[in-house]
Amino acid sequence: MEDPAARLAVLGAGVMGVSITTLALGQGVPVLLVETDPQKRAGARARIERELRTAHLLGARPDVPQGQLEITDSLGDCRDADAVIEAVTEDAGLKVKALTEAGAMTGPGTVLVTNTSSIPVDELATRLPYPERLVGVHFMNPSYLIRTVEVIRGARTGEPAVEAVRRVLAVLDRRGVFVGDGPGFVTSRVLHRMINDAARVVQEGRATAEDVDTLMQDCLGHRTGPLRTADLIGLDNLVDSLWVLHQRTGDEGCRPCDLLLQKVRDGEHGRKNGRGFYTYPGAVV
Repeated sequence: MEDPAARLAVLGAGVMGVSITTLALGQGVPVLLVETDPQKRAGARARIERELRTAHLLGARPDVPQGQLEITDSLGDCRDADAVIEAVTEDAGLKVKALTEAGAMTGPGTVLVTNTSSIPVDELATRLPYPERLVGVHFMNPSYLIRTVEVIRGARTGEPAVEAVRRVLAVLDRRGVFVGDGPGFVTSRVLHRMINDAARVVQEGRATAEDVDTLMQDCLGHRTGPLRTADLIGLDNLVDSLWVLHQRTGDEGCRPCDLLLQKVRDGEHGRKNGRGFYTYPGAVV
């Protein structure tokens, strides 16, 4: 990644794939975005351009030429990437499939990064032909605003992969905090249960979403409030992560509450499609 012409491949044009791509392009890094869903692929460039404009308006982009974006449906196009960042749905089988195929298309010097928020890195690595190439990097959303990331080294991760990730983060101007492997790592293990409890309070009729967020912001210093944060994560993504945590820890506090499940069934996924705990006029699905 020291070569300014180096590029990233990002797998998945969902919320996090778009966010990571926006971050990289804004830092002048070329990105190959791989998305097999035709609808998501068709709308990806416009979504990224909107995010880049937002980053510029917020002063979150350095004064460097924007990286070049290429969008494809073929993992075979990843062969020249210096790093592959997987950002597909929070499902172990889908992640393993994407990482296995990406690894087969790239050389041993290409680091494989999973952006999982809850699945243990070593759980994925045990199912890969090259576990030593896999590192977890949990980018937060929006990635261009949040400069710190959670980095997870699995039991099988090799030192070359760790060093490659350090170089990637340096190019992206992100600060990595290395933590131990395990379900939810640190951020999701703490945050997602808190969001679940916050939603449960609303479900029980003790407070509105606005009241919960105001109390957490003004009394406890939570920057956005847990339920606005849930909308930003995506309620469907949040529920997926909570199920992962529940299944792998047995913690009943991580079982998604009825209100979250109902919102997902009703198609209320948060900011990305216009309605969650709050409404977002003008949101584009």
